[in-house]
Amino acid sequence: MAFMCATGKHRKPGRVKRTTAQAAGVAALTTTGVVGTLAASPALAAENAAEQTGLTPVVTVSDDVAEQISAQADAQKQAAEQQAAEEAAAKAAAAKVKEEREARARAAREAERKRLNAFVAPIVHSYVSTAYKASSSLWSSGSHTGIDFHAASGTSVHAVGSGTVVSTGWGGAYGNQIVIRMADGMYTQYGHLSSIGVTVGQKVVPGQQIGLSGATGNVTGPHLHFEARTSPDYGSDVDPISYLRNHSVNV
Repeated sequence: MAFMCATGKHRKPGRVKRTTAQAAGVAALTTTGVVGTLAASPALAAENAAEQTGLTPVVTVSDDVAEQISAQADAQKQAAEQQAAEEAAAKAAAAKVKEEREARARAAREAERKRLNAFVAPIVHSYVSTAYKASSSLWSSGSHTGIDFHAASGTSVHAVGSGTVVSTGWGGAYGNQIVIRMADGMYTQYGHLSSIGVTVGQKVVPGQQIGLSGATGNVTGPHLHFEARTSPDYGSDVDPISYLRNHSVNV
């Protein structure tokens, strides 16, 4: 008996194989949650009816449903990417705001540091009317221990820099006076005041009004007597013009 050979043509896969392959794709999608919303529809439920093959129950899915599942997966991916981009943008914006806030704080601290380290003249828009070490019988030492600034009575007198008030009150020939220990360790003295506006122990900053000029003590007229000293006591004076100029104050 003769046997017939195969024609060589590929036979169309059986229904069991097709549905098995489709079921594998659906199973993968199901694990991501994509099929969840579609499976609720009656049409999909009908198309997903289990088919008994004698081996393992499988699910058949039409091309339209597969396309819907793929579209939903793409939409979910795009939504996730958009959310990630928005979160990244929000973090970048917050970081920028924080950086700008910190930069402003640093600038403010630096400006305050410069302000506290700055020096000013004790009286604005004035000039030195009597020089340091000028000779005269008016002074017990025979020479001027400070400099005099021209000023009418009642003119504002300012601390030349940051410091702490160590003495106030009557100073004999100096009249009403204030002595301040400066932040650099030196001392400044302000004499012949008509009014004192600070107290011992008080902290002062550059340009702060500490009193008013006058003509108290041993004077021939109203003015401000200003001294720079190495100690709070009389006789420790140094050139006040050089002291101020070393701190960038031109007088």
